[in-house]
Amino acid sequence: MNINKYSLSYTVMTAAALLPLGLFFASCHSSHAEDESGTESHSVQVKVIHLQKSQLDASLRLPGEIKPFQFADLYAKVNSYVKNVNVDLGSQVTAGQVLATLDAPEMNTQLLEAQSRLHTKEAMFRASRATYERLLKTSKVPGTISPNDLDMAFEKMSADSAELLSARSSYHEVQQMLGYLVIRAPFSGVISQRNVHPGTYVGPAGKGSDKPLFRIEEQQKLRLSIAVPEVYTEEAHQAEDVRFTVKSLPGDTFSAKVSRVAGSLDVKLRSETLEMDVANKNARLLPGMYAEVQMPLPGKKDVYVVPKSAVVSNSEKVFVIKSVMNKAVWTPVKCGNESNGKIEVFGDLSDDDQLVQNGSDEIKDGTPLQVIAK
Repeated sequence: MNINKYSLSYTVMTAAALLPLGLFFASCHSSHAEDESGTESHSVQVKVIHLQKSQLDASLRLPGEIKPFQFADLYAKVNSYVKNVNVDLGSQVTAGQVLATLDAPEMNTQLLEAQSRLHTKEAMFRASRATYERLLKTSKVPGTISPNDLDMAFEKMSADSAELLSARSSYHEVQQMLGYLVIRAPFSGVISQRNVHPGTYVGPAGKGSDKPLFRIEEQQKLRLSIAVPEVYTEEAHQAEDVRFTVKSLPGDTFSAKVSRVAGSLDVKLRSETLEMDVANKNARLLPGMYAEVQMPLPGKKDVYVVPKSAVVSNSEKVFVIKSVMNKAVWTPVKCGNESNGKIEVFGDLSDDDQLVQNGSDEIKDGTPLQVIAK
C-alpha cells in the first residue's frame, strides 16, 4: 500500500513537472503564429512606378529690366553759353545731327592768336630754309663758306621747323576746341532728356556740369537684362530663346534671343547677368520697363525623373522608397531640376526599379509592401 501511494505521488509530480513545458511550447507556437499573422496584417498597400531615364524640360521665371541698346549723356567740353537748341524732349535724331550750338567768344580770340603765331613761324622757317639752301649751294665752291657757318644755318632751320610744328599743333588744337561748340548726335536715337535752353552756361566743371545737356538713347533695339541665380547658371548657358511680358501691355508676349552672358557672378547677389537683344521697331517697349521673363531650362539627358510625391524629405535625409521583394528599402537621393510636379533624382537607382509613388517616412525601412494596380 505504501508503494502504491509512492508510485501515485511520483506520477502526479512528473505530470506536474511536464505541464509547464507543454504550456511553454504551446505558448511559443501561438506567439509565432501571431507574429506571422501580424506581419501579414501590417503590410502596406502602395502604388509603384517603374523607373526609366528621360529628360525634364523646365522653365525659370525671373524679373528683367529693359534698357536702351546704347545711350549717351552729352556734356559741354569747354566753358560756354548755349546759343541755339535744335531738338527737344522726345525728338528723333540721326547720327551726326546738330543738337545745339554753343558760344565762347574767347575761343575766337585764341584761334586768331594761334593763327598769327603759325604765320610767324612759317615765315621764319621759310627764311632760315632759304638761307641754308643758299649757303649749301655756295659751299660747293671750295673756300667760299666755312663748314661752321653751314652747320649753324642748318641748326637754325631745324629749330624753326620744330617751332613751326608746335605752332601748327596749337592752331589745330584751338580749331578742335571750337568744334566742340557744336553738339552732334553720336548715333541715331531719341532725346530722352533735355536740360538746357538758350543762354544757359555750360562747361566741363562747376555749375554747368551738374546735369548733361542731353541724353540720347537708341530705342529701335533694346536690351533685356536678367540676373540668373547661381544654381541655374549651367542650364541658362544652354538657353537660346526667352519669352517675356510687361505690365503695361497685358496679354502680349514678346520673344528675344540670349545674346550675351556675363561669364562671372555678381559678388553681392551671387547671380550671373544675361542680356537679350529685343527688336523694337514699333516702339511699343520703352527703356526702364520691368519684364517678367520665362526662360526655358533644358534638363540633363538620360536622368531619372520621378513625381515629386515619390521623394521623401525629413530632418535626416532625402530619399525614395524602393520596393525590393515586396519590402520597403529607403534609398538616399539628390534632387535636380523640377517642373510640373516632376523632379530629377540621382542616387543608387537602376532602370525598372520599383519606387513607391507616394512616399512617406511613415513607411519604415523594411516594411512589407503590397503592390496594388493603378
